[in-house]
Amino acid sequence: MTASLDGEIRDGRHQMQVRVYFEDTDSGQIVYHANFLRFMERGRTNYLRLLGTNQHALLQEVRSEAPGFAFVVRSMTIDFLKPAVLDDVLDVVTLPQEVRGASVTLLQECRRADDLLVTARVRVAFISGGKAQRIPKALRLAMEGHRFTP
Repeated sequence: MTASLDGEIRDGRHQMQVRVYFEDTDSGQIVYHANFLRFMERGRTNYLRLLGTNQHALLQEVRSEAPGFAFVVRSMTIDFLKPAVLDDVLDVVTLPQEVRGASVTLLQECRRADDLLVTARVRVAFISGGKAQRIPKALRLAMEGHRFTP
């Protein structure tokens, strides 16, 4: 993997690394479960960035068409399989499973080398003014181009 802070997209999968710091752990130096959500949020954000979607630029571009737009987590199913501990280097993997008009479903994993620690299925919606809106075409096409096919 390259040394990019944002990770990389390879074979339709976004992959980035995070190191587990003391602040990520509980008193037993095991990653507190909610911190996996933070790691995966970073993965989704960096995935969008590498698709060419700088969030600030997208915000400026869409603001006139869809005031107050945002991507919001609509639903998440998560399985915690194994713990991560202080100083682990984790691979956070993100790949689109389904791209729809106003939402995208992503599969995410947190791995330590070959060990699968956490899996999640995340549905993210595009909203504006508190209502679902179609995902901007350029972003939708970029995600569809990287969609995972089993």
